[in-house]
Amino acid sequence: MQQNQPQIQTYVSKEYNRRNAQEYALEWALDRNPLFYDYTNTGGDCTNFVSQCLYAGSCEMNHTPVFGWYYIDSANRSASWTGVEFLYNFLTQNTGAGPYGSLISRGRLELGDIIQLGNRNGMFYHTLVVTGFTPRTYLVSAHSNNVRNRPLNTYRFHRTRFIHIQGVRVEMNGGNDCFPDLINGTSLH
Repeated sequence: MQQNQPQIQTYVSKEYNRRNAQEYALEWALDRNPLFYDYTNTGGDCTNFVSQCLYAGSCEMNHTPVFGWYYIDSANRSASWTGVEFLYNFLTQNTGAGPYGSLISRGRLELGDIIQLGNRNGMFYHTLVVTGFTPRTYLVSAHSNNVRNRPLNTYRFHRTRFIHIQGVRVEMNGGNDCFPDLINGTSLH
């Protein structure tokens, strides 16, 4: 007798492809990929651009309503795809599919990691992606005010936070739950 049991989502982690994120950022920093809407005149395009870079390095979105991270079109996307604070919350709290990260100190950033700039009131307003290094600073790429490999120390800001992308979770649909099909003689998988 087969019982209907809720399907449990299982995730495995894979490495975040930092080179793909960097290559994407350098390719599209001064232009716009036609696959994505340009939000420059409707609140800013910086986090949209960084999300594209993250997607290039992860190839995995999280389609969870409200708290996920995804882009289907300009009207069907998550707040975390385009919002500075929402992206931070997603990356640092994500336990599902997609990229995940943690706050780190400035000296530990790697290619493809994220920097967010804030004002003196504690509000973060700009998202950048690390695309290179110099002996004294990081090189970043961003949209809204399009920049490619701009030195971080040429920006004016009051606060920063540094988000290291630790990896990417990929969903395995029923990957570890072969028992119901096995015991019922319907499948080995």
